[in-house]
Amino acid sequence: MTRSCLTAALLTALLSGGSVLTVALAQQDTTQPPAQGPGTLPAEGEATPADASADAPTAGAEQATVTLVRRSEKDGKDRQIVIVRTGTTDETGIFAFCQPLGDDPPETPTLAVFSETGAGGVQITIDKNVIRVPLAVVTQLPPKEGQEGSDGRVEASAGTARFLNPEEVPEKATDRLTRCEVQATPKPAPDTVIVTQGRTELKGQKLVYDSADGIARIDGPVTFRRSSDKDPLTGKSDRIEVSVDDEKTTLVGSVELRSGGGRTSRAARVEYDDTRNVARLYGSAEQPAESVQGGDTLRAGVIVYDLDRNEVYAEKAEGGTITGEFVDGEEGSGAATTATPTAPATPTTPQRP
Repeated sequence: MTRSCLTAALLTALLSGGSVLTVALAQQDTTQPPAQGPGTLPAEGEATPADASADAPTAGAEQATVTLVRRSEKDGKDRQIVIVRTGTTDETGIFAFCQPLGDDPPETPTLAVFSETGAGGVQITIDKNVIRVPLAVVTQLPPKEGQEGSDGRVEASAGTARFLNPEEVPEKATDRLTRCEVQATPKPAPDTVIVTQGRTELKGQKLVYDSADGIARIDGPVTFRRSSDKDPLTGKSDRIEVSVDDEKTTLVGSVELRSGGGRTSRAARVEYDDTRNVARLYGSAEQPAESVQGGDTLRAGVIVYDLDRNEVYAEKAEGGTITGEFVDGEEGSGAATTATPTAPATPTTPQRP
């Protein structure tokens, strides 16, 4: 299930010495619980995400991990993107690790291919998000001077990968994966990139993370659902953006949220944080964010949405206004008003002016 351009002995030596390539391979002993988080054998001092695997490992499962390390220019802190594959057979997937070959220049990146069509898939952990996909191709850049670990690029979607037989490799092949006797075949499709954040599950069709800006973009159409006993939330957007530096997840483009309690909210983009039970809806002067429940409508540059309480309040964006239409239950008529109230300390339902 695993193939590398290194011999097994050399790979083990690099790992035990604290490899800056941050690659870990392990044959899982399922008679005892894993000593570390699922899917990793971290180098000394390397963090392991607690939710790296959604499923318990099966007998003889092999786990492979690659960690990208991004040093933020904003605060100088290192943040990790962890990719894990757990599998038992080449029939459902492979892990391939392709280091630069002898005639490659020193700046040549390392490539890793993860594929797994089984239920656990390949798991990518970015900030609060655990992402499950069938196929991920990771390009890890050489580390910068004085830095342990390095950043790179991740492309993930539905698809498959397989090892090539030597006779399948053209004599003058130039493609890096082909030269390493690996073939990866991406097949993006809706609802195959599954993102879990707390109680929320979002689905898209392709993920691309690039070290150029530190943002993981998941193409849509995106659908999602937040579970709740009393007020579940469903919605959609054009795409998702996860900023590694800012540790923010944003729904972008024609965002719509529908609660089981009857509230419908729309915005051009929404910063979504399930762990804090809050969403921030952003609009503009031309197209303000909007939240509607029953006969009450709130429009503003910024609307703060308490997901657990199904309550909203407005914040005025610079140069924008706050407007509302609120139905008087006794008179049965609506009234429109324009105001610029100060947001309360805690979320409340829109108050009638």
